[in-house]
Amino acid sequence: MDLGWAVIDTDDIARELVQPGQDALNEIIAAFGDTVLGADGHLDRKELARKVFENAEARVKLEGILHPRIRDRWTAQVDGWVRSGRQKGVVIIPLLFETAAEKFFDRSVCIACGLATQKRRLSARGWSDVEISQRLSAQWSIDEKMNRADFVVWNESNLEILNRQIEWISQHN
Repeated sequence: MDLGWAVIDTDDIARELVQPGQDALNEIIAAFGDTVLGADGHLDRKELARKVFENAEARVKLEGILHPRIRDRWTAQVDGWVRSGRQKGVVIIPLLFETAAEKFFDRSVCIACGLATQKRRLSARGWSDVEISQRLSAQWSIDEKMNRADFVVWNESNLEILNRQIEWISQHN
């Protein structure tokens, strides 16, 4: 579905920040060792995830490296939208509430599904039960996020139903 809105995905920003030669990648290597670097010079995301999801202090350290940089990037892009007169845009932030970023927005939307569906989808990405559990325990619960959001999109069905919900929100916002 294309509503004609500009979109920023902070996961894309995070991937850009850890490309070879980027300051964030160098800082991550300094903090976690060169075992998080693959033979090709790129970040070994699986190895880094293993380290940070096994150790809360390590996760906080990684977040301290990435989150300010991610926020700087998306806020600069949003500022550009405002200067150009853009009326609506979307910033996708999986950890919106955990990072207190909701205060920067007029409205928030939580796209949610049941735990069984979430686990099935993450498993389809190749994540083990342990990896899924570690990641979910590092976030707020879906209930907490839904309670904080201005709108909730329930994503247990197909893309058509998901798009209808998003279209409804876009028309009532």
